[in-house]
Amino acid sequence: MSGTLNLIKLCVGAEKVKDLTDWQKNPRAKGPDGLPRHVTRMWPKREAELLDGGSLFWVFKGVVLCRQRILRLDEVDRGDGIRRCGIVLDSEAVRVEPVPKRPFQGWRYLTAEQAPRDLTTGGIANEDLPPKLIAALSEVGVR
Repeated sequence: MSGTLNLIKLCVGAEKVKDLTDWQKNPRAKGPDGLPRHVTRMWPKREAELLDGGSLFWVFKGVVLCRQRILRLDEVDRGDGIRRCGIVLDSEAVRVEPVPKRPFQGWRYLTAEQAPRDLTTGGIANEDLPPKLIAALSEVGVR
């Protein structure tokens, strides 16, 4: 993922990765092609860089826990004259090394150097642990 530009966003209403993936199975969370998408009012100005292998990193309860590859950006029309961006995502949520993240609004760009690394097999993947505990364990070397 060297040189790749990503997005980071709070996963509001979800406490763990399974909550997100379960929600994305809902027809309301999918685009016309059946792929999960996240609709936002702002359109990324750095679209070409995002579409060159970028991912959307999700923050759960103050901790980055997973990412989903960005497949494309679709214009979404809800009939109110506001141009919205549908961030179309790969359905696979890839677990990443837990990293604490302070709250913020909207989404932010995240360079490859700033992005948490994907978890390798044998890493912390217990969904029953609270996100903050997962991050604390990661900080002391339990991955």
